[in-house]
Amino acid sequence: MYGITLILVLAVVGGVIAFIGDRLGTRIGKRRLSIFGLRPRHTAVVVTVFTGIFITTVTFGVMAAVSENVRTALFGMEQLNRLIAETQAALDSTAAALAQAQTDQERASGELKKSEDEIARLEGERQGLAAESDRLSAGNRRLMMEKEGLISINGKLMGENENLLADIKDLGIRANVLRQNIVNLREGNITYQAGEIIASGVIPAGLSHDEIERGMAGIAQLGTRNISARLGENRTDQDIWIYQPEYDAAVRAIESSRTDMIVRIVAAGNLVRGDEIRASIELYPNSTIYRDGELITARVYGPEMLGAAAEQTVMTFLHDVNEEAAAKGILPDPIRGTVGVIEGAEFYGLVQELAGHSAPVVVSAYAAGDTDAMGPLRLTFKIENETAQ
Repeated sequence: MYGITLILVLAVVGGVIAFIGDRLGTRIGKRRLSIFGLRPRHTAVVVTVFTGIFITTVTFGVMAAVSENVRTALFGMEQLNRLIAETQAALDSTAAALAQAQTDQERASGELKKSEDEIARLEGERQGLAAESDRLSAGNRRLMMEKEGLISINGKLMGENENLLADIKDLGIRANVLRQNIVNLREGNITYQAGEIIASGVIPAGLSHDEIERGMAGIAQLGTRNISARLGENRTDQDIWIYQPEYDAAVRAIESSRTDMIVRIVAAGNLVRGDEIRASIELYPNSTIYRDGELITARVYGPEMLGAAAEQTVMTFLHDVNEEAAAKGILPDPIRGTVGVIEGAEFYGLVQELAGHSAPVVVSAYAAGDTDAMGPLRLTFKIENETAQ
């Protein structure tokens, strides 16, 4: 819009100046005026030329006055060219810098790609290391569990070791006691062996508490006399020590029993001459096991068991009688395991009688009197030819 206005102004001004020049040239021609001594025709030409120059001058003057770009084109072209050259140089430098930047960018892109590949590789290694770390952590947890298990086992082993040490110590003590007992046995110092009967008796059922205690005291007094007799002394001031709760429990058991009770006072341990007499109580229900003359057992022996083998046969027969009576209910001796007694003369008489037979015989044993569970069982024997049965 600005350019159109400027053109219109220049056209109007040029037209006005041309009109004025034309009118001036016409007048000069009509009046035949002369400038600088020139002919009127030449003067008209000069006026026309100056009018054209004036129009051009006015045109450029107006344009220069109105437009900075025109002024720059008319008076600053060299500076503009220099600026254009500088700008072009700067543009070339910028283009070179841009190309270098593009090269650097491409190189950076390549390095970035390498970095991304390296990062991907490192990420793969990291994942591998993470998996390895998880595996090692799992292995570490397993080892920790195994360690705890080993610690637990070690604790148990230590406990078992302590128990073993205690057992070894206890065995050592027992070994010392056993050695001392062996020494005492060799020297004849053992009065009663552990479990050996010191005294025994029967307390009938239905007695009062005081009567039971008097019966127990009587059995204990009998034990004292037995101990004195075994020691070859005549003392009645020795006391038999029994654990009080055990004694009270025995009295209550006898008091509540509806049958007669056998009371055995047995040595709680090996009793050495001069030691306190410590004992325990054993209770057994009493009843009649064999009546007088009742058959206990009978055995048939052939010729090979007679004659020179008669003594061994009698011993075997007595063993069978012992087992039969014990199975029937007679209490055996805790030390020897026997339930009866037989005199030496009776034993050898039986051997001699049996040795006198050469044909098969039947040997029978019978109870010599009524015998209860406490015993002892006394025997009578009968030897008959097998054909006589």
